[in-house]
Amino acid sequence: MPNKVVHFKSIGPVTFFRSRRSKSMKISVRPDKSVLVSFPVFVTEKEIMWFLAKNEAWILKHQKKACEKRTRFSQGMLIHTKRHTIELSLHPTPKVDIRNDVVRFQAPEFQSEKVQNDIEHLIVKIYRVEAQMMLPPRLEELAGIHGFSYSKVTIRNNKRNWGSCSSRNNISLNLQMMKLPDELIDYILLHELVHTQIKDHSERFWNRLDQLTQNRARELAREVKKYSTYIV
Repeated sequence: MPNKVVHFKSIGPVTFFRSRRSKSMKISVRPDKSVLVSFPVFVTEKEIMWFLAKNEAWILKHQKKACEKRTRFSQGMLIHTKRHTIELSLHPTPKVDIRNDVVRFQAPEFQSEKVQNDIEHLIVKIYRVEAQMMLPPRLEELAGIHGFSYSKVTIRNNKRNWGSCSSRNNISLNLQMMKLPDELIDYILLHELVHTQIKDHSERFWNRLDQLTQNRARELAREVKKYSTYIV
């Protein structure tokens, strides 16, 4: 079965992801309630469907939790980003007012999925602006300090990883990095810079990253995993 998305009546869209690195079948439920099934290359389509059916109750349970988490933003909340504060307040007419570093989001109610999505989109826009302002200069600074070079840097809203480095040393960074503490942002930047010289995650890679992080590479990697590349 090639990688594809199939819509199931009971659980919605399911992405099937064949991975050469997978040793077993795994199911994950994303914050938007969509489902990802990853599996090794040797697994048959019949086995995948059986695995999916067997875990349907588990999937539905976690989709319900994901749905509950989506009502995250409420009237009166203050959302602090690196350089902005977002104020959520009730108002008969929906509007967004930006004054310096304060962004006022007003809506007649906050329970609907549309309003929740509008707030998420606003946060993404702010993250994108801040990421463009902060990440490329910091990447360039760290590269200069440690003697790395790269071709170009792009900012994306990626749901699968925090960053990547291509074979041509083009570095892609996730705008969701703006939710991370500065220490973890630097870790991801250094991680991708090391990839300009070492393209795998071998022991040599981790040893080099340890040299740049006071022997804390794996510790910082574990800390990053506590955060999601989704807003919610």
